[in-house]
Amino acid sequence: MWAVVAGFFLCCVGIGVVNGDDGGDDVLPPTAQERGDTVPILQRSSDSQGICYGWVLQDYYRYTDLSVGSNLGDGVAVEENAACPRWVQVVARVAYTSESSESNDFARIRVETSDDVSATARLRMQDGLERLGLTEDAFVDEPGWAVTRAAVSLPLLAAEAGVVEPAPTPAAATAEPSPLPEIRSDLWRDRWGYFLAAFGLLLFTALLFAVGFWQRGRQRRKEAEGQGTARVRAAGRTPEGR
Repeated sequence: MWAVVAGFFLCCVGIGVVNGDDGGDDVLPPTAQERGDTVPILQRSSDSQGICYGWVLQDYYRYTDLSVGSNLGDGVAVEENAACPRWVQVVARVAYTSESSESNDFARIRVETSDDVSATARLRMQDGLERLGLTEDAFVDEPGWAVTRAAVSLPLLAAEAGVVEPAPTPAAATAEPSPLPEIRSDLWRDRWGYFLAAFGLLLFTALLFAVGFWQRGRQRRKEAEGQGTARVRAAGRTPEGR
């Protein structure tokens, strides 16, 4: 009996462990291309604003880092990094529940900063992520894409929160632009085919009129000649003609 009880207990524990895993391995980290595209953007922002930016993607149940990166490179964190006295990072913890569970998949997203950044600024940056469409659903659907997208949004959100100055805009070109070409009407360029066809029709119509007038004149001359000949013949039949 004790053996049966112990076996039943072990089975329950095993089922609980399996269910407690909740498919954490299914949380997909950013692809190599997504990480490779994100790091240079963060590097440019960090160089111009004087602050480090990074991202962390974690499995909610295991609390393990699935992806870490920053302006210092892929796999390099900004927190507790001597090269980053000031830093801002987005931390996303994503959980996928089992199909048998009544709970839904969820994500927890927060913005973490160095101690010199106020809690109000952190809250504003965190709210800004939702305004940009980086909601909990976005992290659940595509965690890898969402976390890198959130990372490249941090420079803008940090500037809006007053943490850093906005990134400088590229300097305007000093060379004098070349003069624009003379403005001309597009009437002929766009409709030259129609005008050519209309001109051809007019020319053909004029030709028909000319041929008609020539034929009509020729017909009248023939009629006049015929009437003259008839009068001469009629005059020859009169008594005086005889």
